Amino acid sequence: MTPPTHPWVKSSYSSQDGGNCLEWSPAHANAHGTVPVRDSKNPNGPALNFAPTAWSAFVTGVQAGDFPA
Repeated sequence: MTPPTHPWVKSSYSSQDGGNCLEWSPAHANAHGTVPVRDSKNPNGPALNFAPTAWSAFVTGVQAGDFPA
């Protein structure tokens, strides 16, 4: 995958102390139909791409507490 040229946004679930940091590119998702996700501590590293329905299901599960910390 070519890295998104759109801005990355840090997840509201990411901590500010350098812990679990996740970024995604909503503008890329809107433009291309895939949701790119990366580790904000490694911005030049790989990004995972999710179908919007899969990403939505994951976020819903996180919000519901289905995934232990």
